Amino acid sequence: MHAWPASEVPALPGQGRDLRIHDTATGGLVILDPGPVARIYVCGITPYDATHIGHAATYNAFDLVQRVWLDTKRQVHYVQNVTDVDDPLLERAQRDGIDWAALAEQETALFREDMTALRMLPPRQYIGAVESIPGIVPLVERLRDMGAAYELEGDVYFSVESDPHFGKVSGLDAAAMRLLSAERGGDPDRPGKKNPLDPMLWMAAREGEPSWDGGSLGRGRPGWHIECVAIALDHLGMGFDIQGGGSDLAFPHHEMGASHAQALTGEFPMAKAYVHAGMVALDGEKMSKSKGNLVFVSKLRRDGVDPAAIRLALLSHHYRADWEWTDQVLQDAVTRLGRWRAAVSRPDGPPAEALVDEIREALANDLDAPAALTAVDRWTAQQEQHGGTDEGAPGVVSRAVDALLGVAL
Repeated sequence: MHAWPASEVPALPGQGRDLRIHDTATGGLVILDPGPVARIYVCGITPYDATHIGHAATYNAFDLVQRVWLDTKRQVHYVQNVTDVDDPLLERAQRDGIDWAALAEQETALFREDMTALRMLPPRQYIGAVESIPGIVPLVERLRDMGAAYELEGDVYFSVESDPHFGKVSGLDAAAMRLLSAERGGDPDRPGKKNPLDPMLWMAAREGEPSWDGGSLGRGRPGWHIECVAIALDHLGMGFDIQGGGSDLAFPHHEMGASHAQALTGEFPMAKAYVHAGMVALDGEKMSKSKGNLVFVSKLRRDGVDPAAIRLALLSHHYRADWEWTDQVLQDAVTRLGRWRAAVSRPDGPPAEALVDEIREALANDLDAPAALTAVDRWTAQQEQHGGTDEGAPGVVSRAVDALLGVAL
């Protein structure tokens, strides 16, 4: 599976700072000091509907991570998956009377278009669950053979008790985990499981659903969590720098994935930091496909909204915050974009070196994009009120906003 084209990242004078970022597992800031190649895995979409603003906010956060690392003169090895076979996708395809694979391909293509328009830097590997099955099956077999997994009526489950570190990603107690498991794709009430929290690794073939050869596992399809583990271990190995996604993935997805990987390898932790973006609401409720209260990036673009304004709307909220999308949020972003573009179009302006430093410091401090925007606003206000004498300043500001914030002026 291919990703989307990369937009050029302008080179800036000097060098950025190492990233300090909030780690869900420890509950505090960690200073990440990757080697020459920073490694990040971000969980991708289940492609049964178009990219909504909640998706865009999450991928915007991890795009900023890439840009901070690139500004430190590191390379970035970014991997993202596509869960192109799963219950929600199959249910939507059946509801609409279309082939599930065609639906997945259609929505993945639209996601690529949205990411390109928003200037999100693409992953080095962009990999679907279906193409990963040959690598998933041996991992499930290994977990079973080492006693970390068991069979139940043809399905194979992971035993959470096989990982002594289970629970350290989310920090939740068993009661909270059980509630979230039931809400987020688990089956804690299924009779016969060793532990209600045990997640499925391999689902035996069901009538009318797609299935693949699972070797000694029989025909079936992979569980949700093992998919990401197989892809991450194959391309990044253990101990990569950031495991990222929305805050709703901390449990069960990232918790279970970490335990799968740790049981398989005997190493801890799977990732140095677990980083989670907040949820976006609409009309007082979390934006989600199940509720249908969605604002689609593609529709905004069709309506003539500049993708740079959409991105500025996302950047105006801290990535970890839960916030609400409104018409006013978008209008404020459109206004800000117009002011910034007018400012950098002038032949000279106030010196920009201090501004670049402010943007770098804000982003290095747990991706504080709102602080970075405020710094650019101040420079813009100076330009509007007093002008300036530095002929190179508008160009420096334009390149810095592009390179560090992903907004083309």
